[in-house]
Amino acid sequence: MSIFYFVAFLSIFFALMTIFTKNPVHSVLYLVITFFTFTVHYILLNAQFLAVVNFIVYMGAIMVLFLFVLMLLNLNKDTEPMKSTIVKIMGTVAGMCLLVTFLGAFRVIEVNNEAITPHANIGLVKNLGQVLFKDFLLPFELSSILLLTAMVGAVLLAKKDTNKA
Repeated sequence: MSIFYFVAFLSIFFALMTIFTKNPVHSVLYLVITFFTFTVHYILLNAQFLAVVNFIVYMGAIMVLFLFVLMLLNLNKDTEPMKSTIVKIMGTVAGMCLLVTFLGAFRVIEVNNEAITPHANIGLVKNLGQVLFKDFLLPFELSSILLLTAMVGAVLLAKKDTNKA
């Protein structure tokens, strides 16, 4: 249980560093570390599939793209616009949501936990595969045909026409 609290502390610390860091590149790097701590949380909660998806999709793809875009934009203080009142109000609302989350985490606000039923095999890839290939086989296959059609269409649209002279 102490590993959970240590990783939770790291998650909160790096999330706050993401918010309060002035350099946008450092902020993205702190967000990558925050996502890594989420991956550790998923592993501790026996949700291996979510851990792998979080690691590959969020840390490996999306955040690296954010980092490249920020490095290409060459942001400095002269090009940064002044914050409007709408952005300040949205920041205040987000801060209040964070406060409610902290109050719930420290048990100041009580929540009914009877709806949560612990199950030892929840989150395993084996169970996800069984549900996907037994109960949802037809929608899964239809979505794969749709993705294949979209890929072929993208290739045909991107292909240059060499017959025109």
